[in-house]
Amino acid sequence: MSVIRRGDERFHYSDGSHKWIPPDPDYDQEAWDAMVRQHQLQHLEEISARRKPRPEGRTT
Repeated sequence: MSVIRRGDERFHYSDGSHKWIPPDPDYDQEAWDAMVRQHQLQHLEEISARRKPRPEGRTT
């Protein structure tokens, strides 16, 4: 699970899911999609950084 940081609210609904519809109907949808994808990558990087490496030889 990722943390919603200050400023991330514009990309999230109250349930934590991501907003794929721009907040302004005149906003370019492709640009918004790119911003949300970049935002999701930040979540993945945070999660990866928190994961501890598994001990050698362990597969589960």
